[in-house]
Order: sequence, then structure tokens, then C-alpha cells
Amino acid sequence: MTHIAVLGAGVVGVTTAWYLRQAGYDVTVIEREPAAGMQTSFANGGQISVSHATPWSNPAAPMKALKWLFREDAPLLYRLRADKAQLKWAMQFLQECRADKADANLVQMVRLGLYSRDALQQLRADIGIDYEQQTRGIMHFYTNQAEFDAAIAPTERMQALGCERHVIDINNAVNLEPALYPIAHKLKGATYTSRDESGNAHLFTQRLAERCIEAGVKFLYDTEILALNTDAHSARPHIHSITIQPKGENAQTFSADSHVLASVAIVCHYDLWEYMLRYFQPKATRPLIKSTPAPRIYTLVSLIDDEFKLVTSRLGDKLRVAGTAEFNGYNLDLNSTRCAAITAVCSSYFLKVIIANSVQYWTGLRPMTPSNVPLIGRAHRGQVRHGSHNMDAGFDNLWLNTGHGTLGWTHACGSAQAISLLIQGETPPVDFDFVGLGT
Repeated sequence: MTHIAVLGAGVVGVTTAWYLRQAGYDVTVIEREPAAGMQTSFANGGQISVSHATPWSNPAAPMKALKWLFREDAPLLYRLRADKAQLKWAMQFLQECRADKADANLVQMVRLGLYSRDALQQLRADIGIDYEQQTRGIMHFYTNQAEFDAAIAPTERMQALGCERHVIDINNAVNLEPALYPIAHKLKGATYTSRDESGNAHLFTQRLAERCIEAGVKFLYDTEILALNTDAHSARPHIHSITIQPKGENAQTFSADSHVLASVAIVCHYDLWEYMLRYFQPKATRPLIKSTPAPRIYTLVSLIDDEFKLVTSRLGDKLRVAGTAEFNGYNLDLNSTRCAAITAVCSSYFLKVIIANSVQYWTGLRPMTPSNVPLIGRAHRGQVRHGSHNMDAGFDNLWLNTGHGTLGWTHACGSAQAISLLIQGETPPVDFDFVGLGT
């Protein structure tokens, strides 16, 4: 039986392990944390949001980035550093902001999102997994007329691609989500996507990991990956082993037939991945998690405020708010100014909901490509065409399932199902720009 190592036990890695095991592979997941879903997947906006497919790299982004450049509380903060990889990534990001490229990337994101949402729903039906899931839809709401006007064209584009996002008036918005009543006088408009969902990605990841173990997947927790050992002299570099170090033990050699990269930590820490760092930047996001003493004020519908880059979801007895993005390398320090900005904006929406001593702050990394389109497929020697740029790659037994940015939870099941099919030599039933095909 072919043995596949999945590098990383976040939501993307664990779903990848599940689909590979269902396809009959012997699967081992290697994770440096003591359990699944403890890093990038620990906290996010909690949304399965096909409708949130407008790329960060879009025609309006450069001016917004300049406007926010020196604002510590900016929704999107790009910290300039003397870093060649960051500069190269930034230049590619600017190229992706062209209208034609942004539209092409939106198409990719919607197609993958629809495919992935269907895959998640099928998985839920098959195994009955519970993760505080709700299907009440997602509403984008706008308190700025220009932001609302700018949302109409992508909304119509998504409709044409099969996403059910549509414009609604203010009365409908407040009827769907009574928690918006206090700011109804500020609303300029909204869009609503009825089939989008919400759910606890961390809980999903841990419970699916349990199902994986029951199905025969092995998990090596508390295990650092020290090196990917390759034969660099062959025509196509081959990973012949991995040097790992379980916590409290000496370094060991681990071997598998093939490998799937599904971990931001690998991309972050190893020179072996320098060729990939040009196409990834870690984006820190700062969700806050809180319990609310007044259930009647809870949101029912998951919300997205595009102007302030905030999303809110009801997860069990908590209100999850995720927002602000910061391009600042691999820095996981909590910034009190940015945390306070999230709390202030959320409090302005929901009045008494936010109580200072009930807020828990967290920050995590999101590996993101300049186009926002994730890398799914085979890493191979030479130039890989991905989106509108070429990517240098290598290795004949390495597969990529990474770079999902803010949509890792949304795209997890579809990406995992697709990479499983690609490894089996099959073509996934979604029109998506997979990397490395035909190699």
C-alpha cells in the first residue's frame, strides 16, 4: 500500500488525510503541536463563505493599502521590511490587482468554493460530524455607499458562476439579522448568500482527526520536522526521507512514498522552501472569541463587513469575530491597538454585546499567494503556471495543498478531495487551475 505523509494537522491537512485514507492509502500526519487544529485552524471567522471570493488583490487594493500604510489600527496593514521575498511577493500582488486578473482569480475562488461547500455537506451527511454548524447564510453589509456600490459587480459575477449571493435592501437585511437593528440607520445596503454556512473549524478538525484515527490514519503529534532529505542530483529531486524529532526524543528518520505539504510552519522555517516563499506571505489575523450573557443579542446570520475586514459568526454560545490582516512576516505578537480596534468596531454594531473581561484574543498565520488562489497539485521541476505568474518548483513526490489565505476553512474539503483525486491520477470535477498537471 502506498504510504503518504501529510505535513500538518490543520483543517486542510486533516481533511487531506481523511480523503486519502478513504481512497485506500496508508496515511501518516506529522504535526508539531500536541493535537490537531492548534495553529492556523485554531480560530478563524468560522465561515464557509463561497461569497467571500473577491480577491484581496483587486483594483481598489493598492490605494487602500497606501491609505492604511501607517495606521496601526488599519483593517489591512502591510509592514515594510528589508526582505527580498516580501518585496517580490508585493510586486506580484500589485500585478494581480489588475481588473482582468482579479476577475480570473475570483472565478477560480468561486468554483473551488462551490465544489468545497458541496464536499463538506456530503462529508457531514456521510459521517454525521458535529462542529457547531449552522446554515443560516452569510450577509455582507455596508455602511459606506462607495463600498456597497463596488460590491454589486462582483455579486453579479458570482451569481453568473452559480453562487447564490444577491443584493438585498436594508429592511430585508434587518429582518434577516435583527442584531443589525441598532445600526439600521447607517446601512447603505447588503448582500445575502443563503447556502453559505458557519461552523467551528477547530472543533471540526479535532473531531475529523478522531475519525481519521478510527479509519487507520496515524498521527505523529508533538513532532518537529527538521529536514526534508532529498536527492538533489537527480533529474527530478526526490524526497527520500524526513528528519523528525518527537518531543523529548532524539532526531529520527521517517520515510514515505509521497508527501503532501499542508502546513504553514514548513513554509515558514526551512530554506528548502525558499523557492516557495516568493509566492507566500504569512498574513496574521486576529480573531477574538467571546461568550455573551444575552442570547437575544446574538447574531443569527454570519456577517461580513468588507469596509473594516471583519467577520462575525455564532459558534455555540460564543460570538466569534475575526478581523484585520497584517503582512508582517512570521510575527505572532498580539498588537493591543489592533485588538482594541476590532472590539471597538464590533461594539459599535452590537452595543452591549462586547464586554471587556469576556473577550479572548488570538492571532494566527494564514499563508497566502499574491492572487489569493491556493496552490493545489504536484510540485515539479521547472516552471509551473499558476494564475498569471510562473512558479519555480521541484520534487517528484511532493504535492501541495496550501496557500489558502483567509479561505482555508471554506476550501478545505474541496481542496483535500481534489488533491486525493490528483494523487490517484484522476481529474477532479471542478474547473480549477491545479498546479503541475501533466508532469
